[in-house]
Amino acid sequence: MSIPTEPVGSIPRSSELQAALGAHAQGTLADEELNRMFDAAVQNTVASFEAVGSPIVTDGEQTKSSFATYPLEGLASLSPEGVVIAFEDGHQRQLPVLTEGPFRYQNLAGSYVERTRKFTALPVKQAVISASAMSLLYPESGIAGYTSAQFTEDLITQAVADIRSCFDAGADSVQVDFTEGRLALKLDPSGGLLGRFIDLNNEVFAAFSEAERARIGVHTCPGGDHDSTHSADVDYTELIPALLTLNAGRFFFQMASEADPATSLAAIAANLGSDQMAYVGVIDVNDETIESAETVRDRVLAAAELIPVGRLGTTDDCGYSPFADDVVTSRETAFAKVAARVRGTALAAAELGI
Repeated sequence: MSIPTEPVGSIPRSSELQAALGAHAQGTLADEELNRMFDAAVQNTVASFEAVGSPIVTDGEQTKSSFATYPLEGLASLSPEGVVIAFEDGHQRQLPVLTEGPFRYQNLAGSYVERTRKFTALPVKQAVISASAMSLLYPESGIAGYTSAQFTEDLITQAVADIRSCFDAGADSVQVDFTEGRLALKLDPSGGLLGRFIDLNNEVFAAFSEAERARIGVHTCPGGDHDSTHSADVDYTELIPALLTLNAGRFFFQMASEADPATSLAAIAANLGSDQMAYVGVIDVNDETIESAETVRDRVLAAAELIPVGRLGTTDDCGYSPFADDVVTSRETAFAKVAARVRGTALAAAELGI
């Protein structure tokens, strides 16, 4: 496809997998049976991506508790009283907080790539959580015998290992989820917190070669959970210039649900580096209406008026189920939207004559 198109990450889990996860948590389903169901879920997800013509596939995050907490699964040194993320519809998510060091990821995302590659010959994209999101685990009160500086050093090492494990397992690209970028400006309008997040992630990216960084992407959105957001009220143009100082090659922007996409697209065009690709969201994952291919086409053409076509791609605004218990959107709806993105991007490319 002359205009590249890629998913962000998560796909809703089936009711059977939801039930299996609950049974496993209660101790009534063996590890072996859950792993069998994980294989079946990933295989079905990959086959569904292939069926709608997606040129790149993901595992749909079928085996993760959430896009943010997979490195923590099995970690004992956690307390539940962490940062609270409030969504516009009134519900909340709360991160845990670390109680002792040293900090180590319990799972590396390369293991998800290994599972996915068993079921497809297509390029595999793997989503990972950002170091900046994980930095929120360190409590403001500190940890006795484990300084913030020690934690940050360990965190950078672990985040590098997470991305490296994906490349080592054969991932075509790695996408770093940075949904806390816009949220940082809500928590600290001065931009200080966002600046610290940018610096931390750039320390991670510095461990990779220029060729590898070209295959590392960064995804940003105002959150997506139960069809609600946590920071859509923050001016996108306050984030975009800082975001594009991240030393990565690909950027995935929520845009279909944006109130003023033209202004945001202009900000991307003004700040996009010559070696950076902008993948613009053309599917609103928080709206259950399935876009037509023609609607997607028109969104792509609008983006192409501002962003050079050679550096333009398309994506979904966010994952469809970043948290495992989010079942608002069905798998059928999610893949119908993916199909519309693929078809609409092709229509736009044809109209542009490329």
